[in-house]
Amino acid sequence: MPKENNSNSLSAFETLESKVRSYSRSFPVVFRKAAGALLEDEKGSVYIDFLSGAGVLNYGHNDPDLLHGAIEYLQSNGIVHGLDMATSAKREFMEHFDAIILRPRGLRYKFQFPGPTGANAVEAALKLARKATGRHTVISFTNGFHGVSLGALAVTGNRYYRDAAGLPSAGVVFMPYDGYFGPDQDTSEYLDKVLSDASGGVDLPAAIILETVQGEGGINSASKDWLQSIERLCRKNGILLIVDDIQAGCGRTGSFFSFDFAGLSPDIVVLSKSLSGVGLPLSLLLLKPELDVWKPGEHNGTFRGNNLALLTATAALCKYWTTEKLSQGVLKTGRIISERLRQVAQSSRNPLLSVRGRGMMLGLDCSTGKLAEKIVRKAFEDGLVVERCGAEDQVIKLLPPLTVDGETLKQGLDILDMSLHEVCKMTA
Repeated sequence: MPKENNSNSLSAFETLESKVRSYSRSFPVVFRKAAGALLEDEKGSVYIDFLSGAGVLNYGHNDPDLLHGAIEYLQSNGIVHGLDMATSAKREFMEHFDAIILRPRGLRYKFQFPGPTGANAVEAALKLARKATGRHTVISFTNGFHGVSLGALAVTGNRYYRDAAGLPSAGVVFMPYDGYFGPDQDTSEYLDKVLSDASGGVDLPAAIILETVQGEGGINSASKDWLQSIERLCRKNGILLIVDDIQAGCGRTGSFFSFDFAGLSPDIVVLSKSLSGVGLPLSLLLLKPELDVWKPGEHNGTFRGNNLALLTATAALCKYWTTEKLSQGVLKTGRIISERLRQVAQSSRNPLLSVRGRGMMLGLDCSTGKLAEKIVRKAFEDGLVVERCGAEDQVIKLLPPLTVDGETLKQGLDILDMSLHEVCKMTA
């Protein structure tokens, strides 16, 4: 029998788990409980969670309304695993998603349930785009992140992740994202020029894949005009537009889809992370009906269609998306966070600090990864869980639950403020 571990001991993780683990290194305690925007470790210490499972927990930890139905479902012997068989849980999710999310926006999509992760859904999207168009090239963007399985990794820009593959990726061309060369240069014009030029060196692609706000890439937010230009470019050239809404979707920027503000109608939408509402694995591909060219079983997976997750996802739709209350709250809270971050940056007297993002997907750019790392480490010591992102991990990424209460939000921002100033004072 295993020996009883001391409270908060990480020895089992250090000796038994692979070196590939990451978050347990950044936050070196053993967590045991969570509720809303709070985490508790084995010693009873409480932390404010501005990580939210890397964007998985938009509605906070263990929402009781969403879990109540799941508990009843399990006690009634409801189907948990069913491959892609027809189940009542899947039907209810699709009907509610169509009625609550799609039809009010004038969108028509078929539903495809790939494997349970966002990367699984990206793989399916790329495969479908190539099959539907008969073309192989895909255009992705600088600082884009779409997963680390081989197909998704090929459209991911970060060299750290790409080097781990052990072989070169193929079939992808990277183009500069909005703002990559500064605010005065429209990179969509460059892309249009390259595609229009028969000697531009880029084959007509099957698809363009993008995030409207790049999460892991550094909270880079694309403008409405740029996104609309990319969509027009796709329509002009018969290119499919894939929007990866895995982290920016499900309300993170205010509206359910992060592309709503630009009025886009993507050919394929990729969803995962907060889709299930409570952190259960679930991913979804939304594809325009004319693109549904799959043959039965041509793309499959043992764990597609997680019925328990579909049940909690339906509950989340019914609780949070039948009114505008959550969307309005996200925009209001996002403004509060943005203003506070600007005050923090200004009071630090560090001219290199800047604020970026949209809605409640925000970042404090510290210019250097070294500075950001020190601030994040100090914040954790003082009770705040927050992570870094960007090409050099130089951006402190804030993803508090969309449902965070005002007092907890203030406490978390106070910790970040104090941590930043203490680190800056020590390094001055």
